[in-house]
Amino acid sequence: MAARAYWQGQIRLALVSIPVEVFSATKSGAKIRFNQIHEPSGKRISYEKVVPGIGPVDRDEIIKGYEISKGEYVLLDNEEIEAVKIESRKTLELVQFVDFCEIDPLYFEKPYYVAPKDDLAEEAFVVLREALRKSKKVALGQLSVRGSEKLVALKPCGKGLLLETLRYADEVRQGQAFFSEIDEGKPKKELLDLATTLIEDKSAPFNASEFEDRYVDALRKLIDKKAKSKSNKAIIEDDDAPTASGDNVIDLMAALKKSVGDKAKGKSAKKSSAKTTTKRRKSS
Repeated sequence: MAARAYWQGQIRLALVSIPVEVFSATKSGAKIRFNQIHEPSGKRISYEKVVPGIGPVDRDEIIKGYEISKGEYVLLDNEEIEAVKIESRKTLELVQFVDFCEIDPLYFEKPYYVAPKDDLAEEAFVVLREALRKSKKVALGQLSVRGSEKLVALKPCGKGLLLETLRYADEVRQGQAFFSEIDEGKPKKELLDLATTLIEDKSAPFNASEFEDRYVDALRKLIDKKAKSKSNKAIIEDDDAPTASGDNVIDLMAALKKSVGDKAKGKSAKKSSAKTTTKRRKSS
């Protein structure tokens, strides 16, 4: 089944317009969602709209309200909200270009793939992609879709483009408020060198497929096990992992030295094993 476009329109750079299609780059298929069930009957629970002291109410009696103080609301009906919605436009105007490193990762929200809509759009699309790549810049604009306006960044992605929605400034908390109590002093050189050695030893190119969500995997196995057993009894398996005990105060220097030493022993063991194997081959 072909992917459904999240948005169709045109990217505009000055007087150049490029028809494109935008597709979600992520999927939620791996997540496991639960429903709430009434255990005695095994039926799914539904919810009624109720008002304290009044009881259930009709859906057509419900309007939206914004709380301005405890228990005090500004009431808005659907017509008023619809009147201020941003009109969905079919044009994404590129209004600014910045270095990618200038955008703090905190602002990135969700990625989308951008592809030319047809063969006629391909030439201009490729020109824009390669111009961004050559200048090492990211294009910024605001995308109007589904009644709201999203700040977006556009950059090259293989043979296509990647559009990422960005959070607005008032949606991001400033981290310095959380870090103010941390000592500004620098660590001892020996500690820093040991930690750097560990980092270098574990450095490798990023490959997302090497990581798995162990919680989701365990949930799936549990669901399969219960489905096959056709039992509603709880299945709880003990975790064999040892629990931490004793003093939590750790000698940082000793721990780092031991970690580096264990890595070095592992490497030397591998080398000696390889040498032994080579000697055996020669003697045979």
